[in-house]
Amino acid sequence: MGEHTYKEFDNELEAIRSGVLNMGGQVEQQLQRAIAALSDETPGESIDDVGATELLINAAQITIDQQCTQIIAKRQPTAIDLRTILTVTKIINDLERIGDEAKKIAYKAAATRGSNQLTRVRYLDVSRAANQARGMLEMALDAFARLDASAAADVIDRDGEIDAMFHSIMRQLISYMMEDPRTITPALEIVFIAKSIERIGDHAKNIAESVVQVVKGKDVRHATAEQIRAEVAQR
Repeated sequence: MGEHTYKEFDNELEAIRSGVLNMGGQVEQQLQRAIAALSDETPGESIDDVGATELLINAAQITIDQQCTQIIAKRQPTAIDLRTILTVTKIINDLERIGDEAKKIAYKAAATRGSNQLTRVRYLDVSRAANQARGMLEMALDAFARLDASAAADVIDRDGEIDAMFHSIMRQLISYMMEDPRTITPALEIVFIAKSIERIGDHAKNIAESVVQVVKGKDVRHATAEQIRAEVAQR
């Protein structure tokens, strides 16, 4: 964000930027706890912490939304400043949705414990996909912090990997359920977890697309990864 005649305006924009990054940090922490919940050793208190963090995330979203509304009404920003403020409202919505999905993962993970036949799927495949989604979120937030469109495009490129992992997990779970009906209930819970992970990847991609929009001034939500990469490469 560039320097303005009014220092107070710069401070307000910086407060919004810092608020988004702080909210993102809370979401990352919540997602890390949710991933840890996939382990049988995770205590119930840690799982409950995921729900408690959601309240902080929701409060942060409301606060930042109000700050954005106040700046628009008070400063009437234009160009990149207006784009930044408007896309911030989309970014914090995606962060809040990631928090919701992390909470689902934590509580669904608790319901899958004790099913030894599905241990490999839960510990290895699902955890690997969850960590991939967490990495995408970290990259997207870093791209926002630096307003780096190229780094944002890297996040978008990785979304297909999450989708491929999801379909692989689904194929495994269908095989387990067909071979042994006793696995149907826990397998369905893992399906819900895998779907939440896939959605987290989608939300991280949305954040990255918002960064591209701020920097390049073009809405790329319905563009392909190749089209976005080409847009970013343009001077």
